[in-house]
Amino acid sequence: MLRAMRAALARACAVLSRLRPGASRGDAVEKTGGRLEGAPPAGVRGGSPVRLAAWVVAVLVSALVAEAQVVAPEKRRSGYADMSATTKAMQDDDTANPGMLSVLDGAAFWSAMPRRDANSCAGCHGDAKVSMKGVAARYPAFDERTASPITLEGRINRCRVERQGLGDLDYENVVLLALTALIAHQSRGQPIAEPDPRLAPFIETGRKLYERRQGQLNLACVHCHDQHAGQKLGGVVMPQGHPTGYPIYRLEWQAMGSLQRRLRNCLSGMRAENSPFGSTELVALETYLAWRARGMTIETPAVRP
Repeated sequence: MLRAMRAALARACAVLSRLRPGASRGDAVEKTGGRLEGAPPAGVRGGSPVRLAAWVVAVLVSALVAEAQVVAPEKRRSGYADMSATTKAMQDDDTANPGMLSVLDGAAFWSAMPRRDANSCAGCHGDAKVSMKGVAARYPAFDERTASPITLEGRINRCRVERQGLGDLDYENVVLLALTALIAHQSRGQPIAEPDPRLAPFIETGRKLYERRQGQLNLACVHCHDQHAGQKLGGVVMPQGHPTGYPIYRLEWQAMGSLQRRLRNCLSGMRAENSPFGSTELVALETYLAWRARGMTIETPAVRP
């Protein structure tokens, strides 16, 4: 709460310092590099000190309200809780869950020899039901080699390149989705693990991205998934946005998709500049979301509207 107050006060003071009495909006825009975020309205700029003081108080109150609306750990809930009874039944029944087809494909890819001189995944790791149990709950993980987070998809690709002599698979490639779904499925019912302490700076980077306003709509992730979670947008309930079931089968897509595909969808919806799959920005955001959902139960493969 104190952090929110300090940040709001700093913004207010910074803007006020640029808007001396009689200054135009153009002056302030020039001094802020073409941007004027959080500036007081026209009726306040150049007005009486009382009006300016009232505006600063309003900024601080807004910050306190926003801070109070951040979802508390004990009030977290999966997107499953917001679904219709029909969609819940589809996820709950493995014979009706379309995501299970990807898990089955993953099992086939796991055991298959990709080529004669390359070992299969099973050749090194054995039965995925045993060796991969609990693995997905620890990702994104801290990678010793790069001293940065690595996603489950990144680990699979590295194994393909270094152990099997194969090429990288693009995000959303059906083989990569299937292998990721197979591995994550082995952690179904387990809690998302506490992150490696060495991930702390990357979690902080992801948090800043999550809270940063972006795009033509000037929105941040926190506005929908914390402050207004549970409300409807376009007739659809906005979930809290926890990554408990990825890769998921999304009915809108009629296909499986990764968490980064969903993040990119949100950025497009905000009319924001998108980041490429596997970018440091998306990996940091994914790392923060895993931290935010720590202790919640993995559902892979989840079904979502």
